[in-house]
Amino acid sequence: MTSGAPANGLSTWHPANLVATGFGLGRLPWAPGTWGSLAALPLAWVIWGRFGSAGVGVAAIAVFAAGWWAADVYIRATGAEDPAEIVIDEIAGQLLTLSVVPADVRLYAAGLVLFRLADIFKPWPVSWAEKRFKGGLGVIADDFLASLYSAMALLLVFLLLQKVANAS
Repeated sequence: MTSGAPANGLSTWHPANLVATGFGLGRLPWAPGTWGSLAALPLAWVIWGRFGSAGVGVAAIAVFAAGWWAADVYIRATGAEDPAEIVIDEIAGQLLTLSVVPADVRLYAAGLVLFRLADIFKPWPVSWAEKRFKGGLGVIADDFLASLYSAMALLLVFLLLQKVANAS
């Protein structure tokens, strides 16, 4: 829109709008959550290069906190329960998933697949959290729990790869 006021009532440049939609990534066509997850990969890579796994974990928690606030503001403005264009939760979840491994293209690709699967299929308690919590917390909680599953699975993949590499 040329007026700068999208249908959700927030200005295009409102911080909550920018954060919630991942600076507009959530408005890309087809699979907005996957776009959000993909955006987290280079971000995690850069953070890991400077601060290691702990830095990626801290960044994930900071993004979860900012995402909770932004999603809450966005939801109040739209009246929608969990708008698809909110992707900050996927960005945060992907970061947390990747925080358990070193920056490596293969591991990051596996982490992307594992997180998307956990986020889409929502094993318990992910499915419970999605139904139980409302507002910004509801948007964030299920992705946080999904990222715990995917982080554990990714860590197992990493450890198995290490074991195979050490056995050769």
